[in-house]
Amino acid sequence: MFHFVGDLLSPAGDRGALAVLIYHRVLGAPDPILHDEIDRSIFEQHMQMMASEFNVLPLGKACARLASGTLPSRALSVTFDDGYADNEQVALPVLNRLGLQATFFISTGFAEGGLMFNDAIFEAVRAAPTGVHDLSRLGLGMIDLGAALSRRAAAERLIDALKYRPLVRRRELVEEVTATLRSALPPRLMMTPAQIVHLHESGMEIGAHTVNHPILTSLSDRDARAEIVTSKRMLEEMTGSPITLFAYPNGKPGQDYGLQHVRLVKEAGFAAAVSTVLGICHGRSDPFQLPRIGPWERDPRRLAARLLYMCACERARVPLRRCLRSRQA
Repeated sequence: MFHFVGDLLSPAGDRGALAVLIYHRVLGAPDPILHDEIDRSIFEQHMQMMASEFNVLPLGKACARLASGTLPSRALSVTFDDGYADNEQVALPVLNRLGLQATFFISTGFAEGGLMFNDAIFEAVRAAPTGVHDLSRLGLGMIDLGAALSRRAAAERLIDALKYRPLVRRRELVEEVTATLRSALPPRLMMTPAQIVHLHESGMEIGAHTVNHPILTSLSDRDARAEIVTSKRMLEEMTGSPITLFAYPNGKPGQDYGLQHVRLVKEAGFAAAVSTVLGICHGRSDPFQLPRIGPWERDPRRLAARLLYMCACERARVPLRRCLRSRQA
């Protein structure tokens, strides 16, 4: 029954649509501070549903078939951003067991050690002593740390305050916050080059996600070009294969990247790029600004139904915001 309805809502051929899921971490177990991240059990349930009810394609092949009007019905791609070690340790065995190929967008600057700034903040806040901490001298006010929820809220506030700072100043502030909170950080959360190569050799698709995961609009065009081109070159040297897919850091058009960055991605030789705009890919989509969908539904059946509903909205050309509001009403 699902296939019959799905074939109507997301048909094959030139009327086809492509749903692209975006994940970041896949935790070994639930984490109250990282409550929005998927854990192993939920990820496996999601992938079992996708393998059973959708035609899962690696993103590069899906983009080519979208352009040629030859998508299968119920077409779907699975992507991961940033390059977390748990992608290889936790997600890869699930994908291999189910015979699925996914696409992993890697920020190459963290592959030799270090933490992304947001993870450093989360871990600094997690490890800090309970109580009120004064970050006023850093322009970040006071934070009150107690149970997991208060720590999560404090970390989110700090991340929002630092996200759009220049890269060098952002690094400095992360170090100062960590020192002020007297926190010890974990040595590594990101994949090593060997783990990236293992993904590639396991049949997974590797894409570029810049070197340092900057907000591209905060950089000069010269520095943005270096971030884009260098990440591609580094991954090609690691894998020995062409890297043809790119993901914009943070991914909001007009805010995190602009048309000049789309042009730089094209000039670098990529074939397609993805944003974090919520939506379904279709024949009219810009291949260098493809939308994706966060797996906000933990229940796999609800996630599958939501994906098909969004495909139906796209086919009817109903604005997605209106479509989702009507479903929630």
